[in-house]
Amino acid sequence: MRAIRISEHGGPDVLRPVEVETPSPGPGEVLVRTTAIGVNFIDTYFREGVYQSALPYIPGSEGAGIVESVGEGTPDLVAGDRVAWCQIPGSYAQYVVAPAEALVTVPEEVPDGVAASMLLQGLTAHYLITDTHRAHGGDTVLITAGAGGVGQLLIQMAVARGYQVITTTSTESKARICRDLGAHQVLLYPEATPERIRELSGGGVEVVFDGVGRDTFDTSLASLARRGTLVLFGAASGPVPPVDPQRLNAAGSVFLTRPTLGDFIATTEEYRERAAEVMEGLVGGSLVLDVGATFGLTDAAQAHRALQARRTTGSITLDPSR
Repeated sequence: MRAIRISEHGGPDVLRPVEVETPSPGPGEVLVRTTAIGVNFIDTYFREGVYQSALPYIPGSEGAGIVESVGEGTPDLVAGDRVAWCQIPGSYAQYVVAPAEALVTVPEEVPDGVAASMLLQGLTAHYLITDTHRAHGGDTVLITAGAGGVGQLLIQMAVARGYQVITTTSTESKARICRDLGAHQVLLYPEATPERIRELSGGGVEVVFDGVGRDTFDTSLASLARRGTLVLFGAASGPVPPVDPQRLNAAGSVFLTRPTLGDFIATTEEYRERAAEVMEGLVGGSLVLDVGATFGLTDAAQAHRALQARRTTGSITLDPSR
């Protein structure tokens, strides 16, 4: 089968296409033929060595596909089932072996590209909006990079909960996407100053969802209302330098958290509950997930370049047939 292999940490050029043996499922496992593969910022962190992984390895953790065969002890899945997954190593490949409990079935109404990127981004947006802050209906929240995959879902979920949404983005075309999703105020980065955000929010926002990191952290912190919460969930622009806790005091006794998805889907029950809610929103139309770009599997390096240069909107997928 065709796959992408990383033998050394570095830039996108270390993503090299290779031919490897197709794996076989063991007890409790399922072999899936991938139909679409999700590309996420966490993939770049592993590629660069920011997060450690033993070399060499096949990157990627998210995708969708068709069950090819099942190992012993997997009565809930059969060959031909459509499934999706996240946090399964080795997903940049034409075939993936996954634990059966890590897979969710996908309705026919959900296209392959959406299925391949709905879980990591959808579950991230879900836990952020439900479990990381103390904002209530009518409160104002700030979402950085609103035109990105998680950002678009966060805007929709925040609006549905009655929040007043301010979001930031880099271009007017991306700003239109955010407005169409319901954002009440959209600021391009040059005008997204703490003073402007505090003016629009009547003195500061109750929560900031910041997936950009280094470039926006200071603005995010300075934009909070007294006892507000800064939820730092990503580092698209690079990691945030060490923070003196005294800054939280000076900012108004604010809270800072750096959550990760794994801690919010730590059990199969919680994982499936969150996945079911995201799936229900996509099928019912209350959530829209935009696949902004699709690259061939062999063009994974190009996909990473586009992602890190912020040249795309929505999610990015790989087509394993190319």
